[in-house]
Amino acid sequence: MPYKVAFVSLGCAKNLVNTEQMMALCRDAGFVVTGDPEGADVAVLNTCGFIESAKSEAINSILELAELKKAGKLKKLLVAGCFAQRYPEEVCQELPEVDGMLGTGSYTDVVTAVNQLMAGGRPEFFGDIQHTYEDGARMVTTPPYTAYLKIAEGCSNGCAFCVIPKLRGRYRSRSMDSLLAEAEGLANRGVKELIVIAQDITRYGWDLKDGTTLAKLLTELCKLPFHWIRLHYLYPEAVTDELIDVIAREKKIVHYLDIPIQHANDGILKAMRRRNTKGEIIALFDKLRAAMPDVVIRTSLICGLPGEGEAEFEELCEFLKEQRLQRVGVFQFSPEEGTLAAAMDHQVEPEVAARRVELVADLQSRIMDEYNEGRLGTCMEVLCEGFDPSEGCYVGRTYADSVDIDGRVLFTATGLVPAGEFVWVRLTGVSDGDLTGEMED
Repeated sequence: MPYKVAFVSLGCAKNLVNTEQMMALCRDAGFVVTGDPEGADVAVLNTCGFIESAKSEAINSILELAELKKAGKLKKLLVAGCFAQRYPEEVCQELPEVDGMLGTGSYTDVVTAVNQLMAGGRPEFFGDIQHTYEDGARMVTTPPYTAYLKIAEGCSNGCAFCVIPKLRGRYRSRSMDSLLAEAEGLANRGVKELIVIAQDITRYGWDLKDGTTLAKLLTELCKLPFHWIRLHYLYPEAVTDELIDVIAREKKIVHYLDIPIQHANDGILKAMRRRNTKGEIIALFDKLRAAMPDVVIRTSLICGLPGEGEAEFEELCEFLKEQRLQRVGVFQFSPEEGTLAAAMDHQVEPEVAARRVELVADLQSRIMDEYNEGRLGTCMEVLCEGFDPSEGCYVGRTYADSVDIDGRVLFTATGLVPAGEFVWVRLTGVSDGDLTGEMED
């Protein structure tokens, strides 16, 4: 019987790719696949369980779907992903609304799980997280002009604050052949912006021990008919000269580099078990700017790690003032059970950490305003994402704006501009952090 299976994906883009793979498996099994849980036989909720806010979102989403079940508008609820992997006993005991679970090693068991659920069973699959199958077909859910390419699974970096290796396993690169075949399929379907993702793309190929590197993969991807290739995430200590040369040379790779540094004080970096010093980070940024004067650097920071006093925090702020990074995401330290940092001495009071997050956000907001002001009067290439009736104009992104993360460009045009079209826009103003402008004829 063709069951109706609804998918809801939480968390990061890497998780979304797993959701898209499960959707393809269900479609190929003859199920009706939808994004609307109301009226479905089974809702598959693919969860994140990385930090406290992600766990809260997972629980709230489970409870919302449980309400649909109670109202007779949904038959079964299957919870997949990191939250299920991390808290299987707690889900069983405290969330009886959940009818079955798939751990991060068992996405490919989704069809079996759906069939078992509909036969009255309670499937709980927790396969080996070190040997997942990553090369399957996907039902791409992003707009037709943008798609993700996940090049590796897991992480072997072992940062003190992070639980991901325990949820996703060690770092495992996909073969270059499988990636190029998948990328070619995406290009043939009209994808114009390819976003290369993994927990750490810079270590791509290192585990294969056959000479494969990110630089070699990118060189091959640039031969395909994409317009933009965007990179998330590059770890600073693994950015090689060969990689910088390829990014600088290949016109399709946008000069927007997401490089999570987490902090700028050497003592805190060491406590985090990061593999670089502030001096090395600065040297890398200098090298990138010399190779690509228009480079936009994005980073993520953590405030409130145990041992971060006022002096360490002040050093971070001074670093931001000096470096003028155009894009910064800042997070409050979350003492996750099972991580080294959760058991460290000198824990920072949550209120203090939250205040530091606010201070960094305020500081960064001024730096971003300055960057936006500096773009006024210039003409930039914009990927149009459609007409927004609420704004009364078209919306899009420049190379400096990644999808669902950064700002937008609001622009007017004399004719019709289809979503997915690249146009040139003269930037004339700023509105609530977004740039405004007029399309050049």
